[in-house]
Amino acid sequence: MTALPRSFCMALAIASVIPGIARGQHAQLEVGAQATGLVARESPAIAGRDLTEGYLTQPLIMAQLGLWNSALALRGTVDFEGLTMKRGELNAGIVGEGYIDRRHPHTYLHELVATAKREFGGGAVSLTAGKGFAPFGTDDPMSRPFEKYPINHHLAQILERAVGIGAVKAGRMIVEGGLFNGDEPESAGDNPNRARYWDSWSTRITFLPFSQGEIQGSYARVRSPEVGAGGGADQRKQSASIRLEDAQHSGYGLLEWAHTGEYAGGTKTLGLTSFLAETWTKYEAVSGAIRLERTERPDEARLPDPFRTAPASSQALLGRSLWTILTVRLAASLPTFAGLSLDPFAEVARIHVAENQTPAAFDPRQFYGSNRIWSLSLGAKLSFGMAHMRMGRYGAASTESSSMRMDGMDMPGMKMGGMDSPDL
Repeated sequence: MTALPRSFCMALAIASVIPGIARGQHAQLEVGAQATGLVARESPAIAGRDLTEGYLTQPLIMAQLGLWNSALALRGTVDFEGLTMKRGELNAGIVGEGYIDRRHPHTYLHELVATAKREFGGGAVSLTAGKGFAPFGTDDPMSRPFEKYPINHHLAQILERAVGIGAVKAGRMIVEGGLFNGDEPESAGDNPNRARYWDSWSTRITFLPFSQGEIQGSYARVRSPEVGAGGGADQRKQSASIRLEDAQHSGYGLLEWAHTGEYAGGTKTLGLTSFLAETWTKYEAVSGAIRLERTERPDEARLPDPFRTAPASSQALLGRSLWTILTVRLAASLPTFAGLSLDPFAEVARIHVAENQTPAAFDPRQFYGSNRIWSLSLGAKLSFGMAHMRMGRYGAASTESSSMRMDGMDMPGMKMGGMDSPDL
């Protein structure tokens, strides 16, 4: 029998000891779990052929623990996608971590951070360390309503890194700065390369014009993300977004721009830009969402498995393609029992892909069989306890309660202790 990856065993061990830390302490613990059963169909998916596949996707165990009036907070997420969808999930246009036109599974230890925070007057300061999200860009798509990821995921977020983050909130301004390892994970069981700790940095400034509004701008320099040993192309990344949410947490709107430039030394060799707009709203037990995305993607040499790309050190850039995707989602929250919630959903996407570089060795019509693709996703999310948190903001940079649900009604987490829910 094959031994489980070390990072998977470590993630399970951490999940098992967190409740023990809370016992006997003046603490607040919230825990939750979720998984989504999914059937996905793309027409055409490759060479004129349609594909229909099924998955158990986004299987997670989540926990957050606040100690001493939230002066210290622990937050963690264990992700089992490395076991349930090793081949990746059909997601036309997406690229990253060796997968293309399939979303890669995330690492088993998706997030584990400790945050020390001190509040003063109308502000706060915090320090965060662990494995998690660099202070850059917008929320991780896993904490947004759509099941299918936007294809700008690796342009708009920097995740699963060893991070050290300082944050200051003063009035309506939040300033964050972070150091992290530049290398991306190479598999679900991969850990950050210790030799690469702190070789990259990012900063994010957020303005809160009112309690439900956010305007953010970010900048990052990432060393050799696609070559774990270093020496590959570096990235310089920018992001800007506006996010508006209603006071009842029953809807939001997001406008996002992101750009990534790849550099060999001081010479820019590739530029990729994305624009995204999405909105989500709910009424009682029904919710709906619409997303429009227009993103440039690099087209790289593929392995005999056409959904995998060659190692970065030997990649040949065949060109760029421009992806325009309109996605519509409808979901519901069924009556709960025994603390469980079941949220069935349907998503339909109309996808257009075009060459964006001339001459280009990658011809979308020839590869897919058409430059217009339909994507259908049908499934249901089963969840228990705390709802999925907004991800990527810690301590003084946090701007919301963890009790917000995306597809159903607001629901408090499963709690231990007597304090208010910690602001992590």
